[in-house]
Amino acid sequence: MPERAPLRIAFTNIPRRLWAGGYNYQRNLFEVLHRYSPGTVAPVLFAGTADDPEEISALAGIPGVEIVRSPVFDHAATGLARATDLARAIVFGLDAPAVAEFRASNIDMVFESARFFGWRLPFPAIAWFPDFQHRLLPHLFSRGAYWRRDLGFRVQIASGRHIMLSSASALGDLKRFYPGNSNGVSVVRFATEPPVSLLATKPSDVIAHYGLPPRYFYLPNQFWRHKNHQLVIDALDLLKSRGRDVVVAASGSTQDFRASGLFERTMSEVSSRGLEMNFKHLGMIPLDHVYALLRASMALINPSECEGWSTTVEEAKSFGVPMILSGIDVHREQTEGNARYFGIHDAEALADHMLQVVETAGPATVRDLLPNLEPRVEAFVADFIRLTRDVMAPRGG
Repeated sequence: MPERAPLRIAFTNIPRRLWAGGYNYQRNLFEVLHRYSPGTVAPVLFAGTADDPEEISALAGIPGVEIVRSPVFDHAATGLARATDLARAIVFGLDAPAVAEFRASNIDMVFESARFFGWRLPFPAIAWFPDFQHRLLPHLFSRGAYWRRDLGFRVQIASGRHIMLSSASALGDLKRFYPGNSNGVSVVRFATEPPVSLLATKPSDVIAHYGLPPRYFYLPNQFWRHKNHQLVIDALDLLKSRGRDVVVAASGSTQDFRASGLFERTMSEVSSRGLEMNFKHLGMIPLDHVYALLRASMALINPSECEGWSTTVEEAKSFGVPMILSGIDVHREQTEGNARYFGIHDAEALADHMLQVVETAGPATVRDLLPNLEPRVEAFVADFIRLTRDVMAPRGG
């Protein structure tokens, strides 16, 4: 039997400053596809000419990944461009400039994430719906942003896309908010295995670099309203009133395009409450620093009000880092009860959990990847490859 050629799948770049979880998801997917099933999938990443060269270089360094830079994909993640792209794809049935680039690169399949390429798209396509945040938390969206996102989902469903979800929780949301669709739907739970190159940095050096104490909590979420940083600040204030000085190190982008000035207002409140030494925001830091801080932390905190399948939680699981998480359904599904949970408005419960960790944690330690990680990652890769073959099958792939 002749050897099957790699399936050439088009992905569009997700800038880390706009959505770190999305960037990390694709980077991890490309890494583990090569590691566990080399030669099966050839990811072709379409990036804008203005996208961060270091980020693109990191992705280009993964074996089997091809990069195509084109102005067609410039600013594809901004609200105005999304609206323009979506309108063109709906009115004409095709995002012709993007499709021309796909054809020139001999693409077999398209992976749609936050961009619809048209109901006349001449390739099989997977539409990834990470979560249904606009339906679960509509108050966080302007009217225009809400309907742009909802219309995007609806036209992908109406165009017969095979829908990829990351959790059973999201599957329940899909059935509740978009009932009656006959699309193929697959739940592909991702697992992470960071490359050794990102784990070479000594955590002690990174901790010293940011002036952190040996014992701290880590909160690596972008500063978006639904990530619920305010609750952590309220919990730190409660702990301080009890005479306990606890440190939370936070990192990630500080820009929320839906809530201008949120970061500045929050940090002003941190200052007015006298919590500057307790809540330390480090900004957007290199990925090797993220992993270093995660591995050496007392626990990961994720207070988010909505997640699809949290990248930060999955990374904490990979190292066996203790977790204190909001008790949303997907966090419970993702951790199978192996975490401490609190209500998304319950600062006192969060403070109690943090204090319990402080009082029971042993000496500062640096964790390595767990030995049971490999089967989880292999299952993720197998599920993704099975999905691609299912989507290709109707067209004779």
